[in-house]
Amino acid sequence: MATRYWISVTAILLVGQAIQPSYGGPSITVMADRPGPKISPTMWGLFFEDINFGADGGLYAELVKNRGFEFPEPLMGWVKLSPSLAQGQVSIREDDPFDPANPHYVRIESAGTAPLGLCNQGFRGIGVRAGRTYDLSAWVRIVNGSPSVIAQLVSEDGVTLARATLQVAGPGWTKCKAVLQPTETDPKARLYVLIEGKGIVDLDMISLFPRDTWKGRPGGLRADLVQMLADLRPGFLRFPGGCIVEGSDLSKRYQWKNTIGPVEKRQCLINRWNYEFLHRPTPDYYQSFGLGFFEFFQLCEDIGAEPLPILNCGMACQFNSGELVPLDQLDPYIQDALDLIEFANGPVTSTWGQKRAQMGHPEPFNLKMLGIGNEQWGPQYIERYERFAKAIKARYPQIQLVAAAGPDPDGQRFDYLWPQLRRLKADIVDEHYYRPPAWFLDNTDRYDKYDRNGPKVFAGEYAAQSIQTVSPRNRNNWLCALAEAAMMTGFERNADVVVMASYAPLFAHEDAWQWRPNLIWFDNLNVYGTPNYYVQKLFSTNRGDVVVPVELDGVPLATNGRPRLYASASLDQKAKELIVKVVNATGNGLAVSMKITGISQPRSPANIITMAADPEDENSVANPTKVSPVNSTFQISGPEFTYAFKPYSLTILRIGQGS
Repeated sequence: MATRYWISVTAILLVGQAIQPSYGGPSITVMADRPGPKISPTMWGLFFEDINFGADGGLYAELVKNRGFEFPEPLMGWVKLSPSLAQGQVSIREDDPFDPANPHYVRIESAGTAPLGLCNQGFRGIGVRAGRTYDLSAWVRIVNGSPSVIAQLVSEDGVTLARATLQVAGPGWTKCKAVLQPTETDPKARLYVLIEGKGIVDLDMISLFPRDTWKGRPGGLRADLVQMLADLRPGFLRFPGGCIVEGSDLSKRYQWKNTIGPVEKRQCLINRWNYEFLHRPTPDYYQSFGLGFFEFFQLCEDIGAEPLPILNCGMACQFNSGELVPLDQLDPYIQDALDLIEFANGPVTSTWGQKRAQMGHPEPFNLKMLGIGNEQWGPQYIERYERFAKAIKARYPQIQLVAAAGPDPDGQRFDYLWPQLRRLKADIVDEHYYRPPAWFLDNTDRYDKYDRNGPKVFAGEYAAQSIQTVSPRNRNNWLCALAEAAMMTGFERNADVVVMASYAPLFAHEDAWQWRPNLIWFDNLNVYGTPNYYVQKLFSTNRGDVVVPVELDGVPLATNGRPRLYASASLDQKAKELIVKVVNATGNGLAVSMKITGISQPRSPANIITMAADPEDENSVANPTKVSPVNSTFQISGPEFTYAFKPYSLTILRIGQGS
């Protein structure tokens, strides 16, 4: 109740009673005959980090947790199944594994008196659907006897939903496969792997994937989650983070070379979100890297997004250890960056281009951008960034480099970094802001004041926080999404400065999150977009090619003198349409006088897309589109008309030129 009261009071103070009426009513003039800066195709994009079980247990469709027994506690995620009649034991061994890169495996020794084995609990359960096909695979070695190896999907309440026998050929390690088709849908099923009959069996890399992955790729990505990304039509995808790029210390940093090649050789690493928050411990959070850099590049290609990888710059997270690589030992880190560009773009005759080709993609990925460090600050960052930039630009001058502006949108760190990065002629500077909705509403003119000739801006991480940053009680409510929409009109109006923007974080598992708010929520069977998601989608799918000026007059003001009506406009030159985005952050409907110059006879009717809701409203698994866009039309008789904007609304008007 305390949370709901806070949100309600805040909504009133920010956008309700704190509004001063304006004389004569508000008006908006859109000058369609004065096209301005081009809007970058990368303006609206995605930021991915493996937080909230966004990769393993989320986007990466593997259903088995700790499939290779390589967690520090090798049986984490597994439970021994030993009924009263069973005699035998289960143990972890390292001698003679199927692959030295994956040294641990499980040995099951059974006297044959009853089935004996293991249960995998998945990622807060294993979601399965009735009649769907699930592909099981495992490396198996029969050490003694001739027992059967059985796989079962079992419901949360203990009913067997599917059963298959793995056919093991030969005495050595064999990769065995089976198909499971459950008879019922269950979001919290489990996988049993059992030995029936007397004998000794070794097992490793026990894996279960839905057959219907994205584009049907074996061992691929969860199709419904990728579809949510594709529907945004993103201009770019930033990966793999975030703080996991840095690591709490450098031994735990993300190293892209460890994430490519056969999945069996990709070595497990603890996720920093495993232990970061006392209030949200997740001791079972590790990275398998089944979703690695190759898969990230492939995903970008699939959804039409420019890849933006971020690399460690020789600094661990400064909120943790702040460990630094000495400058005279930085060369291997710089070489990793050069090798990554070759992996993405190099010919198949190059060392790293050949590795890309061996993974099934001989064509280059056409990497154009690369981020150096994440959220770093201080002189230590500047001297490391400078060395990276010098080496990369010398070999690949066409690569645009993204530099960090620290964790905050202002303050001493921020004020130090910007002049330094301007001096170094950085291409793009990455700004982050996790702030209350009022901050977003009050800062829509932030980039009006930026130097048009300096480095471009990447609003790389932003999200309105309904309570405060890191609070587990933050909500993805409409007030936060509406405040972000207001800020985004400021991004668009300043497209000659802001060339990229992405909400963060992207994904969150309903039962395994560490941070909120997030753009997209999912459980083991379902996915839904937040109000924030639909705001991002409306801006991205209604981007336009060039900005046109907008003048607002007589708009309602908050008691601090800041406006609470916002607008931006652009031209879609191919469709020959004017796109006007208007945010009404007041609790009143507003009849606004609209005037369009440069279009003598607008095409009627105009297409209208509206999002409007109570400030506290949210979406959920049960009601995934409670706050979502509604399409309509509006008759326009000429270039001047009045439109009634709903309370707490984002409205997009698409107005064609000519009859």
